Amino acid sequence: MSNPADDNLWIRRFHHEPNTRVTLVCFPHAGGSASFFYPVSDAMQSTMQVVALQYPGRQDRREERPLTTIAELADESFAALRPLMDRPLAFFGHSMGATVAFEVAVRMKRELAGAPVTLFASGRRAPSRHRVETVHQLDDKGVIAEMKALSGTDARILGDLELLQMILPAIRSDYTAAETYRYRLGPTLDCPIVALTGESDPKVTLEEAQAWADHTTGGFELRTFGGGHFYLAQHQREVINLISDQLLSLTLQGRI
Repeated sequence: MSNPADDNLWIRRFHHEPNTRVTLVCFPHAGGSASFFYPVSDAMQSTMQVVALQYPGRQDRREERPLTTIAELADESFAALRPLMDRPLAFFGHSMGATVAFEVAVRMKRELAGAPVTLFASGRRAPSRHRVETVHQLDDKGVIAEMKALSGTDARILGDLELLQMILPAIRSDYTAAETYRYRLGPTLDCPIVALTGESDPKVTLEEAQAWADHTTGGFELRTFGGGHFYLAQHQREVINLISDQLLSLTLQGRI
């Protein structure tokens, strides 16, 4: 396990920290990297500290072994974030990242009797809603076809075979982690959960998104947007406003 005190491997800070109480922690999707959330940090740099996790096997961690289970990703993420848990944290995870964020929140509850102030679960069915998915078992062409179908990867990368060969191991590992994950009954969270989903997302039905309500006693809200799995690209400002409004509301209520 990586040294929890050395967060430069796992945690990316893109802008100077403003004088705010809450830190927003962003968890990337399968095949994603910390830089996916640079625009979020840029947009919120004057109002909130934003950090993003960098999983092994991508960008500057390309030489490291990618992790192949959600449990590993959550354990390592929890260890890296633990030094930050002396202040309020909000979690935002997209797709696989929502599952990792949830499992980190479960570890906070179990080990520290704590929780993020809000868990924003984007583009992902609730942990208790299982689907049989086998993308990680496909050949390289099949994995690339899946990435193209979801429209979440830069077309320039998808057209560069040499670059694809470099990043495919991490992508396949992420799909393995996401698709082999099985929810195990554990502590129910007591923080608010906000589920966000695209109306035409092939990976999440409204019922599967609504089921996030089963995982908390702290309140639940479902927000839908036009678009598919990467609805975020078209609705970045709306999502940022939603996050800001939620955290401001909790602050005014004295819950942060």
